[in-house]
Amino acid sequence: MEITRLSPDDETGCIDAVALLTAAAKVDSPEEILPTPKGLANGLRYGWDMNPGHAYLAREADGTVVGKLDVYWPKWENLNQSWFGVVVHPDHRRRGIGSELVKYFEQLAVDAGKDTVGGGSHALAAAEAFAAKHGYERKAIEVQRRQDLTGLDWDVVQALYDKAVEASAGYELIRLNGPLPEDMLEDMVAVTESINDAPTDDLDIEDDVYSTQRLRDYEEAQRRSDMTTYRVIAREKATGRLAGHTLIAVDGERPQIAWQHDTAVSRDHRGHRLGALVKADLLLWLREAAPEVATIDTWNAESNNHMIGINEQLNYRIIARDYDYQKKL
Repeated sequence: MEITRLSPDDETGCIDAVALLTAAAKVDSPEEILPTPKGLANGLRYGWDMNPGHAYLAREADGTVVGKLDVYWPKWENLNQSWFGVVVHPDHRRRGIGSELVKYFEQLAVDAGKDTVGGGSHALAAAEAFAAKHGYERKAIEVQRRQDLTGLDWDVVQALYDKAVEASAGYELIRLNGPLPEDMLEDMVAVTESINDAPTDDLDIEDDVYSTQRLRDYEEAQRRSDMTTYRVIAREKATGRLAGHTLIAVDGERPQIAWQHDTAVSRDHRGHRLGALVKADLLLWLREAAPEVATIDTWNAESNNHMIGINEQLNYRIIARDYDYQKKL
């Protein structure tokens, strides 16, 4: 078996990688929305915020792709850590391929001077056993939910919005379809950092670190990846300070698909139903501006009861649970 790094310019390799992911998803997570070859390549070029991870393919002697390793090197925080994901083709499991990919990853991490490593997998018994075999402890559970806009009761959305408006009379909403204006950048750093209040369970991780440059890098990565962003911001009328926001990205290649990227409310502006306000307003906006959007996928820690409570009012249903693991090298 040969393990080689996948270049985003390798069209055949990206096609092979998606074929592998498709075969695995049929067994492990049938409702998962997978990247297209173009989307996978864009992820390798730009990542979430211009800090893309690396991908490696495991091939047999005849060129058959039997496994995939994803590696992410944090740039802004947790600089002592590295994260990975392993997928093995269902037809080639229980042959040690996954173990070889983990060994390969851990050597990369050692060579890079990392002392803590982590990985994620779908919540499967086989994945639990595999993680334990390699010394990884489960530290957190994430839940993936999908909102079906085609079956959404818009009266419920409107009622949620109306109640939130009553509780947030001191705030106004701003809709942005594109980059943040310069005069909003500094305030948005503080709003975005509020995501650090979301539970991380037992994970050994530092708070996310944000800056105006990181926000711009995120916008650039999404633009280059053909993602159209829709953001609703709550602003306090009396001070002009930004108080919270919600943000989704619509896939330009598949405009029926959208992804929830962030929802956060600053600590000193909580208690006014701003989370519900911005999420409901974004949905009402999307119905007009992007009616082709049919689904929105979101991820939350299973313990994040507040955000889950809002999502459940908005026709989200559970698609999958994922486990996060860590270990010290």
